[in-house]
Amino acid sequence: MENSKYSIFKVVSFSHEEAIQKVTEELKKEGFGVLSDLNFKEILKNKLDVDLKPYRVLSVCNPPSAYKILQVEEQIGLFLPCNVIVYVNDSSQTVVAAIDPLPNMSIVGNDVVNSVATEIQGVLKKVIDRL
Repeated sequence: MENSKYSIFKVVSFSHEEAIQKVTEELKKEGFGVLSDLNFKEILKNKLDVDLKPYRVLSVCNPPSAYKILQVEEQIGLFLPCNVIVYVNDSSQTVVAAIDPLPNMSIVGNDVVNSVATEIQGVLKKVIDRL
């Protein structure tokens, strides 16, 4: 597992479709649901007639955590839901990445938001690590 300034990611040893299934299962174990599944390969083919390697954006949410931070920051929805991406890189490897909520939400400057973001960061790291 690796980190960037804004993400947690891992190159995995299974196919793109298997990665989507596995990350969805692991997220479910941690109380997350997939709210939407955006297939950018398909979207861009239909809208721009361009070819893209497989690239999916899963918008995921942990309802208790979302509720907790919505109670203290009305505009926090700008950061919700969390996104998890599954894509094939230029080396034909499947990559699973999640947004790192802590650096992204820390700009809010709210202790409750930071606490929840830290919890979610830990959960997303566990999910990615288990893949």
